[in-house]
Amino acid sequence: MDRRQFCAAAGLAPALFAAATQARAQGLKNGQPIVLVVPFSPGGNLDTVARAVAPELGAALGMSVVVENKPGAGGVIGASQVARAAPDGHTLLVTTPNAITVAPFMVSTDYTLKNFAAVGGLGSASQVVEVNPKGRFQTMAQLLDQARQQPGAVTMGHSGLGTTNHIALLKLEEAAGCQFTAVPFKGSAPAIAALLGSQIDAMVDQVTSSYANIKAGKLRGLVVLSAERDRFLPDVPTLAEAGVSGFTSMTQSGLVAPAGTPDGIIKQLNAALNQALQAATVRDRLHNSGSVALVTTPAQWQQLLAAELETARALHAQGKLAAH
Repeated sequence: MDRRQFCAAAGLAPALFAAATQARAQGLKNGQPIVLVVPFSPGGNLDTVARAVAPELGAALGMSVVVENKPGAGGVIGASQVARAAPDGHTLLVTTPNAITVAPFMVSTDYTLKNFAAVGGLGSASQVVEVNPKGRFQTMAQLLDQARQQPGAVTMGHSGLGTTNHIALLKLEEAAGCQFTAVPFKGSAPAIAALLGSQIDAMVDQVTSSYANIKAGKLRGLVVLSAERDRFLPDVPTLAEAGVSGFTSMTQSGLVAPAGTPDGIIKQLNAALNQALQAATVRDRLHNSGSVALVTTPAQWQQLLAAELETARALHAQGKLAAH
């Protein structure tokens, strides 16, 4: 190497060192766990999906992945915690689009969709309107007739203000021309407990969190809100089959990180997440709970979130996103 080559190499060395240091700084930190924040109570849809994926995600990343439940305010408490977390990839939110797109239109939040970076999809599940078999309604027709004849006489539970289930309930009222007394809970699990205890007449829920109780005969599915019958509840008719057309609804979940998380970390997390979703153990656990894997790129998950934001904006303009 001549003098000029040596000097050039010497001049380049600090830049190469700085680039390598920056690349390492942007990677996930060995020895520090990944925390999946579920903004609802244990036992609900998001909790079920998170706990199905966490072990394989940890294996794919080569580090510990833990699930932490932070319920309250329709997902706002948990979402706020993640929005304020360090953008290092170690604190992620397990969410449906609604917690970060609808909630800011309904209550005061310290975040909007801009405060999050999409990582990737997790799962997709149908929604079901269900009752206690010992209750006063045995068919969807009976339930809707009562809600039309006596507005507010039917109590309908859901997993929290601004959640997918809450939005589905609002759309069901519009499509069916009826009015329920909506009862919000801090997640699906406490709503299910109330329905099992005959404290409410019915509820809208994801198949994921209600599947076991429906299979066991403790709850009865009246209709699913998907366009076609759900593969896990083939005997439950669709809402359209029950005579109500105009809308369908699914619950889709995914991971988001705090805004500002480096692209390299987002790509690392997405690759590991999609690897975990392909694992037979994860697919079996999702299948057993009534869900299917939702494999996406960060961009695809971001597009879905953006579409839900536009839906929320339209509902807000119509005056429908008030406490209900």
